[in-house]
Amino acid sequence: MSTRTLIRGGLVVTAADETHADVLVEDGRIAALAAHGSQDWSADRVIDASHKYVIPGGVDAHTHMQMPFGGTYASDTFETGTRAAAWGGTTTIVDFAIQTKGRALREGLDAWHAKADGQCAIDYGFHMILSDVNDGSLKEMDLLVEEGISSFKLFTAYPGVFYSDDGQILRAMQQASGNGGLIMTHAENGIAIDVLVQQALARGESDPRYHGEVRKALLEAEATHRVIKLAQVAGAPVYVVHVSAREAVAELARARDEGLPVFGETCPQYLFLSTDNLAEPDFEGAKYVCSTPLRPKEHQEILWRGLRTNDLQVVSTDHCPFCFVDQKELGRGDFSKIPNGMPGVENRMDLLHQGVVDGHITRRRWIEIACASPARMFGLYGQKGTIAPGADADIVIYDPNAEQTLSAETHHMNVDYSPYEGKRITGRVETVLSRGELVIEQRQFTGRAGHGAYVPRGISQYVG
Repeated sequence: MSTRTLIRGGLVVTAADETHADVLVEDGRIAALAAHGSQDWSADRVIDASHKYVIPGGVDAHTHMQMPFGGTYASDTFETGTRAAAWGGTTTIVDFAIQTKGRALREGLDAWHAKADGQCAIDYGFHMILSDVNDGSLKEMDLLVEEGISSFKLFTAYPGVFYSDDGQILRAMQQASGNGGLIMTHAENGIAIDVLVQQALARGESDPRYHGEVRKALLEAEATHRVIKLAQVAGAPVYVVHVSAREAVAELARARDEGLPVFGETCPQYLFLSTDNLAEPDFEGAKYVCSTPLRPKEHQEILWRGLRTNDLQVVSTDHCPFCFVDQKELGRGDFSKIPNGMPGVENRMDLLHQGVVDGHITRRRWIEIACASPARMFGLYGQKGTIAPGADADIVIYDPNAEQTLSAETHHMNVDYSPYEGKRITGRVETVLSRGELVIEQRQFTGRAGHGAYVPRGISQYVG
């Protein structure tokens, strides 16, 4: 049965254009756009988008659903996390499958497919975390790129868990330079940080705020500089995840000024939160423990500027929620035992729209950093990230004038707090289509687990 949906009367905003247009959806794809009222299209369903934005569904290229960490698991499953993403106007996530040390990449990938299959409300893809770089895993990288896993994450942080040394990172980058893959890096000097952690605890400095103090901005900048130089030696592109510090932005900007294929991502928590939150009394600061850590407020404007100047190209969430009760509380008396991660997959599109309202970015840049650039970066653009004939009909009807207050009482993420509790923002998702199917209709969830499909990805459209 062919189904046709007409979205009428809205302002269509993409990374490239803003135009008053009607959008025709047929069989899960965008069939056509035309000036409002210029075509007499018939449709099974008509959505009135008058006085609203019609935007592409968001692409969140950095999530961790059901991720094991620090003796517990991220509290959102693929079912709850993708449902919350849909509520927030995100229609595609790229999550991280994890290689277990001593095991094959394929085994880790299969485990993550098993977690996600039949559970997701929206479409999803995977990156691969390399925990064990060796001859076997390097060969496997080639096979994974061929089947749509085209990005690989390595860590200069977390010794004994995910940490890779410079030689391992270089080898992975050399492999990627030949197979078209994109190396992503968590850039912090984990060896030095561990020394500072032990010294702080020995001094009795155990509160959450010390998490931010030991994970110094200079050690983020040093590791960012190092992975850029390793990528340069390997002749490979590199994408630095969750950039939080102005010193790290400076390293990215310098490399990009030299014409190097170096890319950076930041997250809403670094744009809106700060070390003031980490210092909240009565262990409340634990809610804000993530790595890289929150920085002093003056870093926020540098990050916004980096987004305006394209020294930072993507905003993802690093959504990795842990409940305050029973999970974050594991670190009472020892900040190093607080599970690292924050919720955010539901809030990203709205918070970035607040960035438009506040004058930090334009509407088109909002769509670029939240939809188009992540789709291009990770080989999805054309199918995802835009509103154009032939693209998947992942479309959000967005009310730019609606006001809302962010709160754990009203969010849909499976976590018992909101890092943005009580924050008033302007703009709200009203209706969401995923491949032409309504998953949110007039602020009601109409989707289902299992609608979301696994999406194989091409190589990065910035470097391919």
